Amino acid sequence: MNGAQDLGGQMGFGPVAPEKDEPLFHAPWEARALAVTLAAGGMGHWSIDESRHARESLRPADYLSSSYYEIWIKGLSTLLERHGFLSAEEMVSGEVSQVPAQPKRVLKAEMVPGALAKGGPTERPATSPQRFRPGDKVRTINMNPTGHTRLPRYARAKLGTIALVHGAHVFPDTSAHGQGEQPQWLYTVAFTGPELWGRGADPTLSVSIDAWESYLEPA
Repeated sequence: MNGAQDLGGQMGFGPVAPEKDEPLFHAPWEARALAVTLAAGGMGHWSIDESRHARESLRPADYLSSSYYEIWIKGLSTLLERHGFLSAEEMVSGEVSQVPAQPKRVLKAEMVPGALAKGGPTERPATSPQRFRPGDKVRTINMNPTGHTRLPRYARAKLGTIALVHGAHVFPDTSAHGQGEQPQWLYTVAFTGPELWGRGADPTLSVSIDAWESYLEPA
């Protein structure tokens, strides 16, 4: 979907201004927000793609007026309600009013280092032949899906070059909606500045994105 998170190339938001010596967290509650989100994900009821889509599905005014970890908590609230762990009324009242769903597993404190070290690998065995090779010219498809996608708006219907091949990986567009992993070949595609931004763009600029095979067509 074309959500508020997809800001690449849009004007009016100003330059990115990195904070000097930025701390990992700006307040104690942010660390707790991260911990709770990871612990809830460890229950095994949703994928990282569904979690990301829940955050990106916030209404634009809500998304753009929320801080980074506020967005995480709002996305988590959506997931917990969707999967039957609590209701919207319970989130407001703080009182339990229904029997919640039971987690498939519980991430205990002693399990956290191992879980973080393992991460969430997405590479899978390929189920189809590799279609593109480094150096191939490709064009990204033009689409405006109502569901999740990892193809940013600024890079749709653009001419690029295959730079790297990463093997087959879980396809987020289906994984986010419980439609299975459906792994596809994943490529790094490089674009020139003028191809993405048009006349007046820096001709020496190069922008790369990772794109799944179904996003690409031979040029």
